[in-house]
Amino acid sequence: MYLGDYIVIEQQLGPFTFAAESVSTGTPFVAEIDEDKRHLFSDHTFPDQHPTACRFLRPDGDRIRCTIHRDSPAQCKFYRCVVMQVYDMAGNRIGIVTGTLSLHSDDPYLRAVWEEAEKKRPKHDDLAEEWLATFLQAKGYRVE
Repeated sequence: MYLGDYIVIEQQLGPFTFAAESVSTGTPFVAEIDEDKRHLFSDHTFPDQHPTACRFLRPDGDRIRCTIHRDSPAQCKFYRCVVMQVYDMAGNRIGIVTGTLSLHSDDPYLRAVWEEAEKKRPKHDDLAEEWLATFLQAKGYRVE
């Protein structure tokens, strides 16, 4: 939540498009609010209450979501602690996947499925996260 000091909005270019900068690297980028998160972004309560938080974060139920997931800079993709949680058929959380798309689990079956997925997944991270979730679901896991 503290990337507000590292990601700044320089200018609003359109209703949901912004010129922004990754301050730590000095890299400018254009961020468009993901279509499925525009309703979240329109509510400014969260950033008003959390001035040090990234201006693109918004609450969605009990989670905090990035509203520029597709356009987020590399530092954000690596910063994200948990991008998905993996549950077995009984509803037990047996693994987490971090923003670097690394699995953290002691479950040997999940690890084997993950190794299979790693060989087949798209190499572009923007596509890989959704692909991995779908792959795991097809193998009988619940992914959030």
